[in-house]
Amino acid sequence: MSDVSQDDKTMAMIGHLSGIVAGFIGPLIIWLINKDKTDKEWLNNQAKEALNFQITVLIAYFAGGILTMVLIGFLIIFAVMVGNLVLCIMAGLKANEGVDYRYPMTLRLIK
Repeated sequence: MSDVSQDDKTMAMIGHLSGIVAGFIGPLIIWLINKDKTDKEWLNNQAKEALNFQITVLIAYFAGGILTMVLIGFLIIFAVMVGNLVLCIMAGLKANEGVDYRYPMTLRLIK
């Protein structure tokens, strides 16, 4: 998208990358700050996408935590950690280019 400002690209990148450290809190803050601004539609969409992905990651961690009783949970938690790291970095790079990024296997709870 060529009409996206560099500030919006940077904020979207921060929203995606903050999921690595802060979980759903970073994307939630960015979305809540900008959700009512009509000129920030692209940024809002990227923040909601990052928020939905982090909610999905949280659910996967919870499922992995429950499944640690049968030892498979440790593998699930490790796979989710690696997937979260890789996909957040990919999304952050795409957002910095102004490209819409859609995470795979994400529950889109926030519309």
